[in-house]
Amino acid sequence: MRGALLHAVGDDKLDIRDDFTLAPMGPADVRVKIRATGVCHSDLSVISGVLPMPLPVIPGHEGSGVVVEVGDHVTTVQPGDHVIINWTPACGTCANCLVHQPHLCMTYVMDSFVNARFRYGGDTPAFGMAGCGTWSEEIVVPWQGAVKVDPEVPFEAAALIGCGITTGVGAALNTARVRAGSTVAVVGAGGIGLSIIQGARISGATTILAIDPLESKHALARKVGATHAVTPDQLQDAIATLTGGFGFDYGFEAVGKSAAIMTAWRATRRGGDVVVVGAGAANDTVPLNAFSLLFEGKNILSSLYGGSDVRRDFPFLAGLYKAGKLDLESMISSRIRLADLNDAVAALRGGEVLRQIVVLD
Repeated sequence: MRGALLHAVGDDKLDIRDDFTLAPMGPADVRVKIRATGVCHSDLSVISGVLPMPLPVIPGHEGSGVVVEVGDHVTTVQPGDHVIINWTPACGTCANCLVHQPHLCMTYVMDSFVNARFRYGGDTPAFGMAGCGTWSEEIVVPWQGAVKVDPEVPFEAAALIGCGITTGVGAALNTARVRAGSTVAVVGAGGIGLSIIQGARISGATTILAIDPLESKHALARKVGATHAVTPDQLQDAIATLTGGFGFDYGFEAVGKSAAIMTAWRATRRGGDVVVVGAGAANDTVPLNAFSLLFEGKNILSSLYGGSDVRRDFPFLAGLYKAGKLDLESMISSRIRLADLNDAVAALRGGEVLRQIVVLD
């Protein structure tokens, strides 16, 4: 089968080849034919080494498809079911799962660093990003990693729910629990930022400010729910105009940079919530001082995967999409083929594209 392989961090090009095979399935595994997969900034972070993964690795974690085969112990899905890939499967028995934080479960994340699900060039092992590797025609995941979805939801929309939408909308609904009538600032108007904006709109926020240095992204931010959009150098004026200088109730960071976190911090009022959503680098330190941490009374919240329980949230978000309350079509900047992935990665590095979706037959 076809797939795109990263041999080493920093490689200029992915190795797009057609000799991949899958490792044997276990009794609790599911084999999925991928029908759509996103080109997400986290994939770029794997290619650049910001997010460490075992090598060689097939990138891709935001995907949807059709179940081809299930192990003997699998009862949740069957061949022919449409599914969304869950890149953080929850084991159900670890300390985090037992306190209802399945998005923090590390059981299968750790397994993905030692369990190479792919083979190429005969019998050379290759890993899948986050245990997935959706930049390939088929994958094998534990049963918790394939969540059934309504077949009326298009594969492209379902793929977006698999990461970007769940991460962003979940940050607003699950992590921050944005209150109706509140004010929200979102730093970064890429796929995650736009998803946060939609979550804030769904929550009933009355003022939603998108902050992005690229003015070309402002119109789309307004289309999906932002009431205002500015560049970072216009933020102080926006705080004065929109909040009377008080600051926003919630400041979301959707970039994965310490500078963006500090922008969200400055945008947020005393006693407000600063929500970190972007995946940043381990050596990128946030320069907050102890005085401000205490006396400004702001709460710093981490929102990994939108604080979601995907068994609940994937169907919920699919329902919002079907009801016309979640705009997923506007989030897709282009539909491409697997062979176009190198061009797609280059476009992602340029920063102008939103979500490129690989569509597989």
